[in-house]
Amino acid sequence: MTVESKRQIAAIIPARHKASRFPGKPLAKIAGKTMIERVHEQVKQVKSLHRVIVATDDDRIREEVERFGGECIMTRDDHPSGTDRLAEVAEKHPEIDIIVNVQGDEPMIDPASIEQAIAPFLSDSTIEMSTLAWHITVEEEALSPQVVKVVVDQNDFALYFSRLPIPYCRDERPFGDRLYRGHVGLYVYSRECLLKIAALKPTPLETSETLEQLRALENGIRIKVSYIESR
Repeated sequence: MTVESKRQIAAIIPARHKASRFPGKPLAKIAGKTMIERVHEQVKQVKSLHRVIVATDDDRIREEVERFGGECIMTRDDHPSGTDRLAEVAEKHPEIDIIVNVQGDEPMIDPASIEQAIAPFLSDSTIEMSTLAWHITVEEEALSPQVVKVVVDQNDFALYFSRLPIPYCRDERPFGDRLYRGHVGLYVYSRECLLKIAALKPTPLETSETLEQLRALENGIRIKVSYIESR
């Protein structure tokens, strides 16, 4: 029996109405459809998924998801992050074994990228967490603190994430040949891993870089990195 046939895989889309920068963003219209419906449509194309769930604390978002026929689970309204919202869903639904965290403001997310992030779980039952990266070929992206960089070991497990251009390259090789990898903020977790991370306190490196994935690394959780052509 294959690994994937044993375990239920669900994408969970955390959606808030009270976002400080753009209140009501999930319900904003894009060419006649709401943001959350556009995201849901993209994620539904992923063949590896058994369920696509919108997790929200807002009845307006719930009503919209139910209108277009999606599955919605209501959560508490005091979660400090989307990860905590996902963890509440995972805790309430032990039948879900693998959770894909899909941001609710990415209406153009590529279903193939989600498949790529799930793939390690389908071939290796020991994987706890996975994410994506691409090879940076533009110098401005490597230097930008808004583009998170990741360095990996020989087996493509993350060693560190940073807003700085890592690894440092002291020779004069062409920029396109350097080992800069940009991180894509899409995560897949085993249920146990997600609940463990949500129960952990913020860590020093996480706080310094403002990168939540460093909490996992600082607590010994290995993150498998798969590659896509571009973000």
